[in-house]
Amino acid sequence: MDLSERSTNSYTARVVYDVRAVAEYLGGDLAVGSIDAAAPVESVIVLDDLVVPSSPGHATLTVGPSSMWIEAVAHGRQPLAGCVAVIADGSVDRATRDALTDRVTAVHVPGQLSEVVYPKLTALIAGDQAAEDRRVTTGIKVLTQVARRGGVVAVVAELAHRIDGWAVLLDARGEVITTAGAGSLHVRDAVAAALGRRVRIRHPGLQIHPVGQGEDVSAHLVIGARGSTSRSRDLASQVAALLDLVLHTADHPRTERLGREVMMSTLLRGGPDARNLLRRWGVHEPSLTAFAVASRSRAIDAERLGIRWLDELGAVHVLSAEKGRVVGFIGDEQADDLALLVEGLATEAGMPLRLGLGSPAKVERLAGSAAEARQALEIAVVDSRPVVWYRSLTTVSNVLDQLDESATARIAAVLDPLRDDAGRHGPLTRTLEVYLSEHGAWGATAARLQIHRQTLATRIRRAEALTGLSMSSPDDRAAAWLAIRALKSPGSVPRD
Repeated sequence: MDLSERSTNSYTARVVYDVRAVAEYLGGDLAVGSIDAAAPVESVIVLDDLVVPSSPGHATLTVGPSSMWIEAVAHGRQPLAGCVAVIADGSVDRATRDALTDRVTAVHVPGQLSEVVYPKLTALIAGDQAAEDRRVTTGIKVLTQVARRGGVVAVVAELAHRIDGWAVLLDARGEVITTAGAGSLHVRDAVAAALGRRVRIRHPGLQIHPVGQGEDVSAHLVIGARGSTSRSRDLASQVAALLDLVLHTADHPRTERLGREVMMSTLLRGGPDARNLLRRWGVHEPSLTAFAVASRSRAIDAERLGIRWLDELGAVHVLSAEKGRVVGFIGDEQADDLALLVEGLATEAGMPLRLGLGSPAKVERLAGSAAEARQALEIAVVDSRPVVWYRSLTTVSNVLDQLDESATARIAAVLDPLRDDAGRHGPLTRTLEVYLSEHGAWGATAARLQIHRQTLATRIRRAEALTGLSMSSPDDRAAAWLAIRALKSPGSVPRD
């Protein structure tokens, strides 16, 4: 491929020229020695000016006539490590060629003068570096637009795409905020590297970029790039600054926040005043669904995130922060979209979010739906589930509330065969619980448990054999779920 064609590739292609590409460009004869032909070119210099070797993993094109190279090899004056000898103005003898190959990689260009080769390569490398700078600038412009539309998650995902690698955003304590393109091993290495833990890291080429300055560092951006190291470093450092703004941009004006708090208090009191206020606010639906959202990471502002979600769904900002969570109301038809949005962010992007949703209620009587949303959120936090609808809890809760402790214990005893030798519930019970909460979806269950699908299938079959229940039977699934809920009821035997 012609070098001029290489620079027009998409941003995921490598722009930095390697040694082989330079040899093809010059039409020279490549003799591979100590420097690999795929090594990226860092700079170009004349032989007389050579003082220090290149950076590790890179190559410096060192241009000189054949006579100077013969002298350099004979006297060993120049530090040739990391150099690629570009030999112009003639050929070298076999002994010199062998000596050069033992020490450096060489490109023989006998048909061109060194006075011509050097400026040609200088212009080539300068153009390449300018292209890199343009790509970084363009990338930041796009990432800024992405930040306005999708926030932190979208920025990290776009960064991973642009560096042709993966990215992990951690809060100051090492908790994952979001990831893109990273597997579990990548995440573990990212946490170890960001926190300076003395463990073996399987990806030594990691880059760590603090989000914030000095004592105000609130997050760490860790990336692993397969493309240009310099471009990925420049882009990631700019993205870290952008994330600092996204995560810590000043809240909405205090008057707006106070207005939302007053509005929420009016809505919770209910009656005609609530209906009239909503109409003045631009909400004309006869009923709404309450939601409550919280984050397990201090680096995520749940209120700002909730406002962004409502903007994306085209809903009015009917929400307010209270006691570490955000409670609000949304149209009944939009509630499903909100649940899907949070589910995707929590499972696919790894954001530590929890959402509880109440039942639809008339705008004059919204307090009940808000209480349901708060209770559903508490269940979501305890069970480590991204989204919980109160309607999925109501029937079971009502049944258990009507039973005394002995009856509840008898229901929970269905799962006694799953206890270990110490009498505690362990992996089998947890697997069954997650499997049922995910409605029997194998992929989602395996992902939440971080196990292979085959391991999941083995555990489910084992649980069925021990309890005598069949997960293909609706009645047995209901009995198993009721037993799991009974285990968590007050007065039941604690589960490990």
